[in-house]
Amino acid sequence: MFKKKDIFFKTFEEMADALVEAVEYFAKGVSDLSDVTAFAKTMKEYESKCDKYTHTILKELNKTFITPIEREDIMALTTSLDDVLDGIEACASRFEMYNIREKDEYITLFGDILVRSAHQIKKAIYLLTEKKLLAIREPNIALNELENQADDLLRVCIKSLFANVTDPIELMKRKEIYEMLEQTTDFCEDVANTLESIIMRNS
Repeated sequence: MFKKKDIFFKTFEEMADALVEAVEYFAKGVSDLSDVTAFAKTMKEYESKCDKYTHTILKELNKTFITPIEREDIMALTTSLDDVLDGIEACASRFEMYNIREKDEYITLFGDILVRSAHQIKKAIYLLTEKKLLAIREPNIALNELENQADDLLRVCIKSLFANVTDPIELMKRKEIYEMLEQTTDFCEDVANTLESIIMRNS
């Protein structure tokens, strides 16, 4: 059913590697916000790198007649991977925009969930490129569970925010960042859902 590893699978692997690198940088960065400008700039570089992979896939789709999996699956997977990186970069940009320099335990916890999610995405992508389709279910289940953890965390941190923060501007800033981080875990789950449809179509 599959050819040898081609440009699409190779690029998916590169996207997954870049995603792990970017999310690990983000998680490390939120524990030291002494230079939010440099932090946001580096995250933007990761996002631009991922955009280049997206363009590579689009270019190849336009000139390739036979693809290793359905064309719409390639497009959906590319978009969902790109969304994760866009989400994490948008979060990082808020730290600079809102001049947030204080460490926040909830943001650190979201960072940890996102790191674990990125590693599960990478595992799933490599299983796809190794043609081990049914094995992808394991990281997919883990991604669903991590998204549930992020939902629970959002409820806890919003409750804490309204109980402890009196400055309305600070409250708005933190609430937006928490919600964006949770949404990024939704994007990670979207990757799992896309992979699930690929498994169903090809196994």
